[in-house]
Amino acid sequence: MTARSLQASPKGIQLAKQALIANRWKQTDLIGVVCISRQPITKFFTGKAVKSEIFVGLCEKLRLDWQEIADLPKDAVPVPSDQNQKNSIDIDALVQEVRGKIKPSIQEDCGTMRVLDMTHPIGLNDIYTNVNILEKITGRTRKDISELLQECNFEKFDRFGLGRITEKRIPGLDAVNKYPKLMILGKPGAGKTTFLKYLAVQCNQDKFQTDRVPIFVTLKDFAETANKPSLLEYINQQFAGCGVGEARVIVSLQDVIECGRGLILLDGLDEVREDDNKRVLKEIREFSDQFRDNHFVMTCRIAAREYTFEKFTEVEVADFDSEQIATFATNWFKGKAVKPETFIECLTDNERINELATSPLLLTLLCLAFEESGDFPANRSELYKEGLDALLKKWDAKRGIQRAQVYKKLSIQGKENLLSKIALTTFEQGDYFFKQKTAEQYITDYIRNLPSANTDEEALQLDSEEVLRSIEHHHGLVVERAKGIYSFSHLTFHEYFTAREIVVVKQSSEEALQRLVNHITEEHWREVFFLAVGMSPKADRLLQLMKHQVDEIVAGDEKLQQFLMWVSKKSLSVQISYNYKSAAVRAFYSALDPALTCDHDLDLTRALDLALAHALDHDHDLDLTRALDLALAHALARDLAHARDRVLALDPAFERDLDHVLDRALDRVLDRARSREPELKNSLQQLRDQLPKLLKSKDWAQNKQWWKANGIAWAEQFRAVMIKYNMGHNWQFSKHQQELFKQYYDANKLLVECLNSDCYVSREVRRKIEDTLLLPIAEIEQRKRESM
Repeated sequence: MTARSLQASPKGIQLAKQALIANRWKQTDLIGVVCISRQPITKFFTGKAVKSEIFVGLCEKLRLDWQEIADLPKDAVPVPSDQNQKNSIDIDALVQEVRGKIKPSIQEDCGTMRVLDMTHPIGLNDIYTNVNILEKITGRTRKDISELLQECNFEKFDRFGLGRITEKRIPGLDAVNKYPKLMILGKPGAGKTTFLKYLAVQCNQDKFQTDRVPIFVTLKDFAETANKPSLLEYINQQFAGCGVGEARVIVSLQDVIECGRGLILLDGLDEVREDDNKRVLKEIREFSDQFRDNHFVMTCRIAAREYTFEKFTEVEVADFDSEQIATFATNWFKGKAVKPETFIECLTDNERINELATSPLLLTLLCLAFEESGDFPANRSELYKEGLDALLKKWDAKRGIQRAQVYKKLSIQGKENLLSKIALTTFEQGDYFFKQKTAEQYITDYIRNLPSANTDEEALQLDSEEVLRSIEHHHGLVVERAKGIYSFSHLTFHEYFTAREIVVVKQSSEEALQRLVNHITEEHWREVFFLAVGMSPKADRLLQLMKHQVDEIVAGDEKLQQFLMWVSKKSLSVQISYNYKSAAVRAFYSALDPALTCDHDLDLTRALDLALAHALDHDHDLDLTRALDLALAHALARDLAHARDRVLALDPAFERDLDHVLDRALDRVLDRARSREPELKNSLQQLRDQLPKLLKSKDWAQNKQWWKANGIAWAEQFRAVMIKYNMGHNWQFSKHQQELFKQYYDANKLLVECLNSDCYVSREVRRKIEDTLLLPIAEIEQRKRESM
């Protein structure tokens, strides 16, 4: 049998060294000629065995006869060429043999995962969710800010989702099959390592590329291995140390690689330390060139160092969509006390938190938090802070990764303060996307004031570029949305850092709080208010300023002040057997006038008094007064007349429920009409008789048709009756007054929701705010004087 390796004789070594001198070469000059590392060359010149093709190649480079240099027995068989040697191997049988040998090792290394605060590892297949790939890197597209805003489609400042991607997605497995050399880029926590491990496990379990051998390499571990082996040597060592170290297996594994039948999975190029970076890059390039017929997949964070792998196709991991989020949650909560449906429902109801779930890392954090109590924390700022801590600190620390600090004077807290400054500045300007130069200028202005900062403008500019790139690369808190255009990775984080600048950095100064409350009527500031209240050690002053600003919205409109006075008097005239909050009753009455009706009539009532809202929503057998019954009937009539086509088409059962509720509400009103008000009773009975016979008829389609044809006219007749019997008032507000009152109503709702959040506010301040909600200015001032 032909020898697989050769070694130089003493005379051959002497001739080889003479050839080096004659060519004015060093041994290192031979690296890359026929081998990719120093070890085979060192062995060659010390008389140790090296692979036959390397031995022959070195001799040819030195212009020597390899048979004269080799220590060969006289009957040695000539060394066959590399191609003939490959042809002599039954490669298919060899692949299956090696796959069988390394299968336990691959399963042990790649079959489980454990991240963040998990108490124990979980099976990869138990939690894995299919990954989607973007074939175009989002940060390299050429778009301007107006195009990005158009894609976001944030009418009424909908949670437009800065992470929304319009580019076509393809399944991750399809991308791997499509490109033989693939570089997968992604934000921190995007699931790059998990996907690579999944490829290894699928291949290992004969479910993907069954004609190849999976070889998983953590590049950080490779870079930090003692004695700095070549990549091929490291792969051999890796399997030798995992219980498959038979010489035959190692030789067979090399044969598999040489024959191009490996699935080479290189994970975490960005995690390699700066000191090792150059060497590792060289190893990868030479290895992928020498063994080019293998299939390569490598991962790296977006915005890491500028790498160039000319023969690799670069793609990007897409954020999770709603289907992937649901799949992940279903897998996570399978067999647990908390049902996945409960988690998904709560997530869907909370659009701010739902926005974070597009990141697999943050989705894992949300699942861990939800699993503890079956709900998300009432104080969202605490949950967001935990997510930021994961990205700023835990994610790298848990895996023992130390990133090079680009700007030594900028600590983690310094980065948070810098991001807070950028957030408030851009949020106040409405700049949800900002140009790279703008961001760098904000950074320059910040770091020039740090202790011992270099004040040279050119140095500051270079530092600002590096700081921006490191924040994107290390933490993924800002991302490049298009070439030269950045935003925060999630609008939620933009809002969080905006609130943090006001409360933490500016320490809730009077000026900072007043600047915030000036935005109380602007829809896109609502979450900032919630977060600022939630992260305030004591929210009294902020809530007081909010209350004052809310009252000022309608303070200058005499007619609206008269309306609020009427609402106050009507609420006092109602005798209710249940102890509802007076502000809740005022909120209900304030929603009765059609001209001032907001989209959600009972929202503020519900926020102020859950008991009253429950009675109004569900028509329980509560002893509501005639006045509230009339108001309820009127509100329901308006809903049925104006909104049923829009709302009820989604849920026919809800349509029938509304019909029944109105029917029973009118019955109660008629039963309670006093004998001294026969005209009221007759008027109501006539209106009642016009309605379809809801309880007798099962023809819901006919009922719906009746409402469509007659509903608006019926509701107006009902309103006229209310006004006639002093249950309503024909205020005839102007369009401007309607818009003003809507702002006032929504701002009151925001204030109440902030009060009801998990914030610290003194009992006295809470009482004063609640007692004066929805009151005219004159009455508020009177109450102040009485309390003095």
